[in-house]
Amino acid sequence: MRARLPLRLARTAAFTAVCVTLAALAHVLGGGSAPEPWVAGLGLVAVFGLGLALCGRERSTAAINVLLVIAQLGLHELFAGEETAYVSVHEHGQGGLAINLGMLLTHLTASVITGLWVARGEAALWALLRRLGRRLVLLAPVVVPAVRPAVPVVLTRVVPLPPVLRHSVARRGPPLPA
Repeated sequence: MRARLPLRLARTAAFTAVCVTLAALAHVLGGGSAPEPWVAGLGLVAVFGLGLALCGRERSTAAINVLLVIAQLGLHELFAGEETAYVSVHEHGQGGLAINLGMLLTHLTASVITGLWVARGEAALWALLRRLGRRLVLLAPVVVPAVRPAVPVVLTRVVPLPPVLRHSVARRGPPLPA
């Protein structure tokens, strides 16, 4: 089953809101600072674009979790990129997220839990749409186009009158009253 544009936009908006909010909270809980509003807006636009491109059909739980982890790591880099002590706190120059284990575990745990939550919501949404689709098909009246009966073709033959009777008048009918 493929999703049309209104459903794609709704699903993408929900995924984007969950993903960016989760990334900001996980970043703060992992020891970073809250992202600037314009940086969060940039993250919203980036995740919305990625989500819109990938929300055309139903995705598996594994695919949703992988996409969510990739988005979380990208958003972490985006959110932490503007900090003044970015290199010294996160030590990205010497190993990135692996050095700051708390930040990595916070992002990954939140990603997996939210990925499972989004996947279950995704499965429920598609099951609901399938049921509604089946029910609408069953409730729809069967429209059979009206078949007009064919007009019978009658072949006639004109029989010419004999030349003697051509100018005679036939006055047959009941007798006149006396």
